[in-house]
Amino acid sequence: VQLVESGGGPVQSGGSLRLSCAASGFTYSRYCMAWFRQGAGEGREVVAAISTGGATWYTDSAKGRFTISRDNDENLLYLQMTSLKPEDTAMYCCAGQYSNNGYCRLGLSSEHFVFWGQGTQVTVSA
Repeated sequence: VQLVESGGGPVQSGGSLRLSCAASGFTYSRYCMAWFRQGAGEGREVVAAISTGGATWYTDSAKGRFTISRDNDENLLYLQMTSLKPEDTAMYCCAGQYSNNGYCRLGLSSEHFVFWGQGTQVTVSA
């Protein structure tokens, strides 16, 4: 099983980035997927999640700025980030959770996600 993120890097405040996550080794279309992030000295938080069928959820700070999407044919997960702020600076990781009904378990706790990528660093300068 592999989840490999890419697309991070340095960006100025107000800029945009598109993160990608390539999945392999499992039946991707049966997994609810999510993006988590962890800033330096901070805890891990879920940013966005997407069901197997494309239903999406966002944390309040991401609503209106970030868009999560997936391609079940190519086993890819995306996070389009716009209007980036310095407080978005963090390591971003994709994660997968098997789902019987297509949706992630309520609460989107990281403990329910079984597959994790290594992450890609996003650094937003003021």
